[in-house]
Amino acid sequence: MSFLNYIFGPKLYMEYRGVHEPQRKMYEPGPAEKFGEQILSTLSVVWSVSYYTSPLIFTFLYRRGYFVADSMPTLAKLTTSVGLIVIISLFMRGVGRRQSRAYTSMINALTVAKVNRSSDALRRFDIDFSAWPVDFDVKALAGDAKKPTTMAIRRDSLSIATLPCELIAYVAIHTFGLSMIYPGSVKLLQKFMRPALIAGRAKLIEEDNGIRYKVKTIDSNEIDTLFIDNRNDNVGNGKTLVICSEGNAGFYEVGIMATPIALKYSVLGWNHPGFAGSTGQPQPEQDKNAIDAVVRFAINHLGFAVEDVILYGWSIGGYSTLWAASIYPDVKGVVLDATFDDVLYLAQPRMPASLGGIVRVAIRKYCNLNNAELAEKYNGPLLLIRRTEDEIIAEDNRIDTNRGNYLALSVLKYRYPNLFGSTQLSLSKGLLSKQLESYSYTVAEEKLCMSRLITYASDEGKSFPMLIGADYNDEMRNQMAVFLLRKHLRDYNSSHCTQLPGEFFSIPWDIPIEHGFVFT
Repeated sequence: MSFLNYIFGPKLYMEYRGVHEPQRKMYEPGPAEKFGEQILSTLSVVWSVSYYTSPLIFTFLYRRGYFVADSMPTLAKLTTSVGLIVIISLFMRGVGRRQSRAYTSMINALTVAKVNRSSDALRRFDIDFSAWPVDFDVKALAGDAKKPTTMAIRRDSLSIATLPCELIAYVAIHTFGLSMIYPGSVKLLQKFMRPALIAGRAKLIEEDNGIRYKVKTIDSNEIDTLFIDNRNDNVGNGKTLVICSEGNAGFYEVGIMATPIALKYSVLGWNHPGFAGSTGQPQPEQDKNAIDAVVRFAINHLGFAVEDVILYGWSIGGYSTLWAASIYPDVKGVVLDATFDDVLYLAQPRMPASLGGIVRVAIRKYCNLNNAELAEKYNGPLLLIRRTEDEIIAEDNRIDTNRGNYLALSVLKYRYPNLFGSTQLSLSKGLLSKQLESYSYTVAEEKLCMSRLITYASDEGKSFPMLIGADYNDEMRNQMAVFLLRKHLRDYNSSHCTQLPGEFFSIPWDIPIEHGFVFT
């Protein structure tokens, strides 16, 4: 059985440096293991290609007469030959690994981790994460685990006329569509990025004292997470935890964690289902269950109070972030960077106009990432960061077409309906057509606007929608609209994918009222 552990054991990528070792060690397989692994990898690629081209292959073999009785011995010989090659390759891989000191140490650590349910010794190694034992299981929370979020499909009435469109939309989203929305789930891209992910993970672990955990969701997906604990840093922001949700091709190893880490926050990164070490697929329901499990892990295992958590999302990660905010409304705040209002308005312009109806059905039924709708379910502090040269969620890098504008206006219109009527929305759209820094207001105007909000919130409460401004004239409403826009939105002169500088990341602004008392 021990030799079988070497044959079928996980891949070893790296051995992290110890206390007296100068640098990390990339795992170098011996000749026998390398040869066996190359054969198995080649067969794996051939199998993958054959799977996707199987209709063509079966058609070719049928026309050549390979499915008649006389050809069965030939197919049997071919199958037997491939089977022998696989067996020999597996044996050579096992022999090579058995001769490796590093791999033997890893196997021993993995065995101990599974028996003792402790991954401490295993943390010295970077391995294929599928073999890593589960560190936190949502289902183990006694009396607190919820049923998994299931696919919320709109039950529109079907007719014979719309049935073809419905079928095409279903097939499209479940074949190539989801991969187009979440290209980070494509295994070929992950294989290409693997060296960068391994190096990025090593940096987080060795330089920032990161700890890797496997979190199991309510729907049994296993989520790859990494935690950096700065609570012992008395001069930093370590008592606050920032949970980072990456974009559609982002991974925590090379993603947005760097910004809050530099500011000395405690930071928890995670990968979407189907990304790198996380299992599953990035379907909205699986993604919701994943972020829910990550927040529960932060509260129940890492020991953070929900009031000390900031949810930070970049690009499509804004959807995961807003979902978490909607079910954990007492978080300290939400920061959304380069996030859009509705994925439908990004998908349609990128597809032929003739397919617009199919795109709409596919998005609305199976991948309805509607941030504007979701934001209405969260009433806490919110900061939006707009990339002024964004090439992904804006048309031709034009700031006035940035979908973040629509998200900001949607949020403010919901929260302050009397301050964002038609006149103020037109004014705000004009303001958003340029960088906000080009518009300013005096200190006296800012104090006046703040005083109005505090007075109203003290008397009527701070819940949203807040009906302040019903008796204001247009000049007062315009003044308040500009003030609120500046408090909720910041501009960063950059494209979509650059790292956010630390000066743009902060705890979101909030009306300084708590239980009727003003605080500073």
